[in-house]
Amino acid sequence: MFRQVPDPLGHPALSALLASLPLLVLLTLLGVLRTASHRAALGGLATAALIAATVYRMPLPQVVDGAAEGAAFGLFPIVWIVLNAVWINRLQRVGGHFDIVGRTFSSLSGDLRVQAVLIAYCFGAMIESLSGFGTPVAITSLLLLSLGLGPLRAATVATFANTAPAAFGSVGNPIQTLAKVTAYPAHDLGAMVGRQSAVIAALVPFVLLLMLDGRRGLTEAWPAALTAGVGFGAGQFLCSNYFAYQLTDIVAALCSTAALIALLRVWKPRGRLPAPDAPDTSEDSPPPDRPSEVARAFSPYALLIALFALTSYHGPVQRFLASQDVTFSWPGLDVHGTDGRPVTVTVFDFAWLGASGTLLLIAGILTAVILRVPARRAVRCYAQTVYGLRRAALTIACVLALSYVMNLSGMAVSLGTWLAGLGRAFALLSGFLGWFGVALTGSDTSSNALFGAMQVSAARQAGLNPLLMAATNSTGGVQGKAAAMQNLVIAAGALGISGREGEILRKVIGWSLGVLAALCLLAWLQSTSVLGWTVPGG
Repeated sequence: MFRQVPDPLGHPALSALLASLPLLVLLTLLGVLRTASHRAALGGLATAALIAATVYRMPLPQVVDGAAEGAAFGLFPIVWIVLNAVWINRLQRVGGHFDIVGRTFSSLSGDLRVQAVLIAYCFGAMIESLSGFGTPVAITSLLLLSLGLGPLRAATVATFANTAPAAFGSVGNPIQTLAKVTAYPAHDLGAMVGRQSAVIAALVPFVLLLMLDGRRGLTEAWPAALTAGVGFGAGQFLCSNYFAYQLTDIVAALCSTAALIALLRVWKPRGRLPAPDAPDTSEDSPPPDRPSEVARAFSPYALLIALFALTSYHGPVQRFLASQDVTFSWPGLDVHGTDGRPVTVTVFDFAWLGASGTLLLIAGILTAVILRVPARRAVRCYAQTVYGLRRAALTIACVLALSYVMNLSGMAVSLGTWLAGLGRAFALLSGFLGWFGVALTGSDTSSNALFGAMQVSAARQAGLNPLLMAATNSTGGVQGKAAAMQNLVIAAGALGISGREGEILRKVIGWSLGVLAALCLLAWLQSTSVLGWTVPGG
């Protein structure tokens, strides 16, 4: 049995610095030295394994077993999702239906900036509300590619846009997990997260405009960003506080989409941004697509929404799928937390039938039938997809192996323990802890499981509101989505630019940290008399 030690060096700050070293090595290799993503991930993994075995005294066989479990989780469900999402895209391209999708979005507005907000921000949030694990990034990045955006720009926009809905995730899973580890009612946590996330998510469309077109984008298209952001924020706040937090993101996405479409009926951007990475075909006037072809082109997304909705909510279908899950303790791992209880991360959940990737596979099979793709051609497309994602799969497996070694050895606990000792200044850095958790694991749900209870304990020691700090972990974590290697690799793999994850990271990391700073300031003000009235019971 291995028991985690939060401060192996006897100095919390030094232990925290050492604990963050594997992630710093990964980000430096990837973002500064421009090392290939799989090599950068291997470098970070090797660093984590060395520190875990020598400093944290984790038995070497358990270090290896932990890395193996992380790699397995990387392959299933994460690679499984990307594989089938890219396959669906290949099926759409066979008959030219993916081009129809792009033309349909273009018909709503001739401005690429507005189209990108509709797809990456509004539609992406709808997918996030039903699925997760990077599914929206894979789907929306491919849709942005159909509009004429280059692969790198499409990956950047899709990755950053996925931060907006992540605090509530798939059917409120991050909130439910936070409630379990903190013992606070899920409704109260959801309400508090909604009061923060509504503000932060409303900033995202403005950042997207800056990413796409700099200051000119803000000057010419700010009404679209304002309408989409306010619609999304209002939907998040109202639904999380007065309805059901589980439906927060889908309500927010619908409100944002409806508001933006209504605006486009009476307003158009002063300028026009054609696709900068594709030839301008504005002088061409192709005949309009037939409604039946448009319906077929969008059928994969309708199928996805129907399948995810059918399986996401409590009922006989969800109970049947859950009954097929295979859950087991990972062989060789016997890890206990600082409180002496076994850590839950050693339990592997192989939800083979109800996994998002499996639902994507089912949607892909039905798509092949609807789009009339011959079976032999569909199988050939699948084989091509597997081959094309081989390097992305290796990178994802290595990154998740790194994450599991850090979590199991106690490195993540070391960072949280140091932050917890900062007193009332913790209110200003609480959001960073959530950011670190998501950057490390790729999941706001996992970050809440990792640091939620620690946030509550630190808040009580510092005389802060525990509910506020717990919620800040979830809200701060969403910006970590933009820096999470999991999402970077998913975007790069989906778009066929594996190996360029470092370029994506360099384009999003500044924006991620900038919005995180805004959240940290908001949380700190909420811990004082200035905005303390926004905290339930405050």
